[in-house]
Amino acid sequence: MTLSLAERGWTAFFAEQCGEEEAGLAPMRILSVHRSRLTAQAESGSVRLWLPVGARTTDYAVGDWVLVQPDTLLLHRRLDRQTLLERHTAGNAATQLIAANIDTLFIVTSCNDDFNPARLERYLALANESGAEPVIVLTKADTVADADAYIAEAKALQRDLSAVALDAKSPTAAEALARWCGPGRTVALVGSSGVGKSTLLNTLAGEAQETPQLTGAIREDDAKGRHTTTARSLHPIAGGGWVIDTPGMRTLQVNDAAFGIGTLFAEITELAPLCRFRNCTHHHEPGCAVLEAVAEGRLDAGRVARWRKLIDESAQPAVAPPRAGGRPPPRRKG
Repeated sequence: MTLSLAERGWTAFFAEQCGEEEAGLAPMRILSVHRSRLTAQAESGSVRLWLPVGARTTDYAVGDWVLVQPDTLLLHRRLDRQTLLERHTAGNAATQLIAANIDTLFIVTSCNDDFNPARLERYLALANESGAEPVIVLTKADTVADADAYIAEAKALQRDLSAVALDAKSPTAAEALARWCGPGRTVALVGSSGVGKSTLLNTLAGEAQETPQLTGAIREDDAKGRHTTTARSLHPIAGGGWVIDTPGMRTLQVNDAAFGIGTLFAEITELAPLCRFRNCTHHHEPGCAVLEAVAEGRLDAGRVARWRKLIDESAQPAVAPPRAGGRPPPRRKG
């Protein structure tokens, strides 16, 4: 099947980055990133790319657009990203690239013990920072008597936030999410293991997917699941869009995400400039507008505590783990 650039998610944003001297290069989109290789979606199908000397696969994210020599499949360069979802992992100073050039981030949780507002807020902060639109997708809605209560609690996490409850196995799930999955659009799925991301991907992809993703059950006692997706990959959606599946994330650090946190906690962020002192920490100072709102019942104390925690975490630099033998890493020259 031949796919046009527009059908693969190409927009004017990417076209404007290509100079006349690059007219002979082929735009391709990264389908998967492995330790030693990249695969990309060409006009005619999936191909394996060859990297230039000195390039690393970790420099690329699923969803990236790259320019490629069509005869040798040598990657020439990556185009600037419109959006980028990334995160820090524990004990690692480098960021992990999760997905690039996504329009919508489906934050998948389930209508059971997996529903955790504090963890969802972390996902939302990263989504806001990435530039993609976040949507809370509540799976296993068919297993509870009142899914609307979960929807209401999810929507309360951020202004104008969309939340959808569904049964990931049902064909109607694709209909519920169709507004974000149109032709040329790209969505990514994130969430804990066992919440139904792979099941949802299979439902969205329908017959467009050659090999369905493996799925696994969750434990009944704690609603936890095991990883069935082991790598990020880009898949076509039956409606003409694209979806990126990601492995479940056991830890989710929030570093250098002040904008994303500010958007998430807009009702608190807007009060901070009204404090008496410019450097107010919102812990104990007199004339603190945030503390006054908590005392008057206009702000939830628990939400303010989570806001403080994320702000403090975001301000901390990521630290690389110590090298073997306890020796510090060598200093870079220059």
